[in-house]
Amino acid sequence: MKQVLCIILLCIGVNSFAQKKILDHKDFDIWNTIKNQAISVDGKYIMYSLEKGEKDNYLKIKEANASLVFEHERSENGRFTYDSNHTLFTIKAWKDSITEMTRRKVKKEDMPHDTLGIFDFKTKSLTKIPNVKSYKIPTKWSGVVAYYLTEIKKEKSKDTSETKTKSTKKKPKKVSSKNGFHLVVRDLASGKEDTLKYVTDFSFAKEGKRLVYTTTGKDTKSNSSVNVMNIENGNSATVFEANNKSKYYRLQLSDSGKNLGFVVDSDTTKALVRPNKLYHWSEGQSKASMIVDAASAPKGYRVSSDGTVSFSQDDSKMYFGLATPPIVQDTTLLKDEIVNVEVWTYDEPRLYTVQELQVKNDQKKSYQTVVHLNNKKLVQLATTEYPNARLTDKGNASVALVSNQEPYLLESQWTGRRNSDYAIVDVTTGTSNKVLTNISSSMSLSPKGNYVFGYHAPDSTWVAYNIATNNRVDLTKGKVFYNELNDSPNYPGSYGTAGWTEDDESVLIYDRYDIWKFNPNNGTSTRLTKGREQKVTYRYVRLDPDEDFIDTSRKWLLTTFNENNKHSGYYEFNAKNGKGKQLLSGPYSYSRPSKARLSDAVIFSRQSFEEFPNIRISDLNFKKDKVISNANPQQSEYNWGTAEIVKWTSLDGMELEGMLIKPEDFNPNKKYPMIVNFYEKSSNGVFRHKAPSAGRSTINYSFYASRGYLIFNPDVYYRDGYPGESAYNCVIPGITSLVEKGFVDKDNIGTQGHSWGGYQIAYLVTKTDIFKAAESGAPVVNMISAFGGIRWDSGLSRQFQYEHTQSRIGGTPWEYPQRYVENSPIYNMDKVNTPLLIMHNDKDGHVPWYQGIEYFTALRRLGKPSWLLNYNGARHWPLKMQNRKDFNIRMQQFFDYYLQGAPKPVWMERGVPALEKGINQGLELLPNKN
Repeated sequence: MKQVLCIILLCIGVNSFAQKKILDHKDFDIWNTIKNQAISVDGKYIMYSLEKGEKDNYLKIKEANASLVFEHERSENGRFTYDSNHTLFTIKAWKDSITEMTRRKVKKEDMPHDTLGIFDFKTKSLTKIPNVKSYKIPTKWSGVVAYYLTEIKKEKSKDTSETKTKSTKKKPKKVSSKNGFHLVVRDLASGKEDTLKYVTDFSFAKEGKRLVYTTTGKDTKSNSSVNVMNIENGNSATVFEANNKSKYYRLQLSDSGKNLGFVVDSDTTKALVRPNKLYHWSEGQSKASMIVDAASAPKGYRVSSDGTVSFSQDDSKMYFGLATPPIVQDTTLLKDEIVNVEVWTYDEPRLYTVQELQVKNDQKKSYQTVVHLNNKKLVQLATTEYPNARLTDKGNASVALVSNQEPYLLESQWTGRRNSDYAIVDVTTGTSNKVLTNISSSMSLSPKGNYVFGYHAPDSTWVAYNIATNNRVDLTKGKVFYNELNDSPNYPGSYGTAGWTEDDESVLIYDRYDIWKFNPNNGTSTRLTKGREQKVTYRYVRLDPDEDFIDTSRKWLLTTFNENNKHSGYYEFNAKNGKGKQLLSGPYSYSRPSKARLSDAVIFSRQSFEEFPNIRISDLNFKKDKVISNANPQQSEYNWGTAEIVKWTSLDGMELEGMLIKPEDFNPNKKYPMIVNFYEKSSNGVFRHKAPSAGRSTINYSFYASRGYLIFNPDVYYRDGYPGESAYNCVIPGITSLVEKGFVDKDNIGTQGHSWGGYQIAYLVTKTDIFKAAESGAPVVNMISAFGGIRWDSGLSRQFQYEHTQSRIGGTPWEYPQRYVENSPIYNMDKVNTPLLIMHNDKDGHVPWYQGIEYFTALRRLGKPSWLLNYNGARHWPLKMQNRKDFNIRMQQFFDYYLQGAPKPVWMERGVPALEKGINQGLELLPNKN
């Protein structure tokens, strides 16, 4: 009887799997992604948008018990007010309707405009305000919203809760954007509105109830102005006026709203060097006063219109930017008289290609300067000698940290490191003191400005420099606080820090597993967590975004990650007594929680290969949680997959791990085709969800598992100078160990990877015939030619990559010529017997696309089955949806043909001739000859 029952249950199980759908490309369009999730300040409401198939967003708001409060189609960018009484969001037109209107060549001005939605939690009512260009609400107070109307003139309906466009056959009048837009300030409780005309810029104070805005007149006879509105009484005061051609920059209120700074250019001439002026207004003044102009600026500098204006939190200081005089063109020259030649110089700090990409940044470069508001004293912090400045203590500190990279920029071409010299500047007097030289990592100030602190990579040491005593302490010298698994010919990086405790008393530094407390004066340390023994990593969670220091008088929330079983979770640590307890842990990847500002409610997610990361809510003890979202209930209808860790030994004798993805209906007695996909090390992500999507560069795991494939992702560890051989020694024995288990079809194994993964695949197919088909995306096949290339997205030389970072050669071609040859697949193309699909795009700014051409033409010369996909205008990956979909279809057809015996597509049989590009894609399948 038991046997019969087992057989019945087995049949039911098999039948249930058989009834499940198989993922196809069209299913990408029905899968939702959660966007812009947020919790209200009081913790009562959770808001998020579901984006379906990268098209329209569907806004949802729920209570903490997961009951639906409000939802709205085609809505996004939702924001809660600080008092949690309202939420505001943008309502868009349907994307398909925009596509069709574009197809009909509808004019831009006749396209639909956005609508502002305002939902009131008390009355459960929705207000819609059409034709809104953009909106802002205050950060730390509530009650109002300010929004720009689009150029269409609005007419108010009798219903004051909603503004509508007047219905008329005549075309609506327009307000020229050159003269600004109409700004509406709306009281959220009463619905009362105040319209401010011809506004060009506006912003709220972070904490004080003030709004600042600039206006321009409707004609040349009118003046422009800077105005401050007191939101509490609705009164506006004009604090500055100038001619209508004036331009205003960097309009900024202090957090309290008691101070205002801005830059103005009121000169009506066409002078190439603009005479900018810095102005300041403070509460109680009727008009703003000029602080700095061309005459009073330090010699060789002028007021910058690009430098940020800000205030110290205590309102004692205003920061702004100075700039050097611009380099201007001789305007009397004709275009045909200008010589356009690039002069590359061997010893200039920055390579010319870098300079060219940074021209706009160089033109906008500013040097941070402070004005003491009590006496209007100006102190320049950053200069051409030390161009970069960093503040601390929210601008209240008496010192600033300045730095200069220029002496070390030339060598960064091949080292890949941006070393700097550092000095301390007294914010009151302007005196400076050089404190650190030739430091390889970015240094910062402690929260109270008592220490300069950072990681010095050549010594693998965290450094603290006491500003008062001029004493440097190498905190972790001789200790292992650097990357223990570093396998590049470079200095190992650090694991980072949690932050500082109150009054700079101590700094919390991470090692591989634990959190350590260090005394910055003498380097004495205490280990706070006990993770190393169990190989559990603890990391601090910053729950308050405004946190200045880590409070040792309260309990901390930590994340945990177990290296052995890959489980993650949350941990409570009592900083007072050093004790703690695990709150939550399991076979999932948990997100970093987001806490409500004024309650202990937190939202978070957990995910696994099988479980989508839906939003959950709990409190800080995590004893109970509630699932809030249900983004993709349709997943249960599809044959999915499972993920597990597999282990094997490399040819070098190293114990290795990797991920194995199996179809949901996996039968160990069957043999499955397998695709090997890898980059470097991915096994720690075994519990990450892989939602179906048209990826830009890699196979989609859930998609291929659903279609009957195994996916193997092996970790790779590298030996300096031999990256290709290292990949072989790790990957191939991993494959054979799976073949030995009996469920892998050894005659139908493929491989796929992109960029660094693409290189390794290009190398492997010159050394083994284990793969029946391979896709290699954006690969380097000739390390010698690639060494001398440019990463065009950044302008950087590629040399550092081979000498010190990912490519791991460990030197130059003239130092190690044989290493370059041995690791370059191009020299062994005659040994390739695996059909290749190559994807390399002509605007790739990471890997020179001529590498793909070298690869393809060599294979073509040898008559090897190969295809090259080049998505015109695409960069390192195809980003446009139509191109990503096309790439995923072609890759699936390629692997299905070779690994599953599916029919051959037309494009593989005869290509897509240039005459047919963009017309006939060749995706049709030919009759199967088998």
